[in-house]
Amino acid sequence: MSMIEMTVADGVAEVRLNAPKKMNSLDEAALADLHDAYRRAAAGVESGEVRVVLLHGEGRGFCAGRDISAVDPAEDDATAYLRDKVTPVLRAMSEIGVPTFAAVQGACLGVGLGLAIATDVVYVAEDAKIGSPFANLGATLDSGGHWLFTERLGAHRTLDLIYTAELISGEEAVRAGLFSRSVPADELLEFTRAKAAKAAQGATLAFRASKELVRQIRDERVGLWESLDAENIAQGDLCNTADYAEGFKAFQEKRRPEFTGRG
Repeated sequence: MSMIEMTVADGVAEVRLNAPKKMNSLDEAALADLHDAYRRAAAGVESGEVRVVLLHGEGRGFCAGRDISAVDPAEDDATAYLRDKVTPVLRAMSEIGVPTFAAVQGACLGVGLGLAIATDVVYVAEDAKIGSPFANLGATLDSGGHWLFTERLGAHRTLDLIYTAELISGEEAVRAGLFSRSVPADELLEFTRAKAAKAAQGATLAFRASKELVRQIRDERVGLWESLDAENIAQGDLCNTADYAEGFKAFQEKRRPEFTGRG
């Protein structure tokens, strides 16, 4: 039975990691199932059924990373595992054409951290545990962790976390700019669901445009004026959508807009 579960309701595809006894750590089969869930969500995006994706983990931890309980280090090909099994999942998560949300509690480590990095908006429990415990395994941080930490924390703090294997709380991670907001653990999932539900009723094509503009700034390092030009083009494209017309009409009629998420 798969530990990956997905339901779709009211425009939200909710993906759940459901192996709480092992802190939702992922083996190859679970990664393949997670990849399949995001493929199905992407198909739902194309059909208009899915307008938001929400990821969360069952139990005390979001995801403790790779399941190494049965891994023989003498035979382990970590490069192939990360390149061929993990990275395609992270890319699929990142490239899906609608807003994505994650609710992160407890352990968020290794591949689990990668799942958060690949998500647009990440809400974390105040007492979540984030960092690089790999010094204790003779391994290194993976799944995009070096990029995230260096980009947001700087080189010195990144190497401090790696060398000491110390973990930071969700509250500290948000203060440092790693993730979106910190929330009391017992409120986290419902808080995230509420934000995801609101986004699912929003102007999906406009959100998609912003997601692409942010990606260009992050991945291609486009400058102010190049980004401004891209914004101008995106805004012009949105002028021709039903949601743009509805937004202006609702404003002029002093009522709430009713967006369909379609062109």
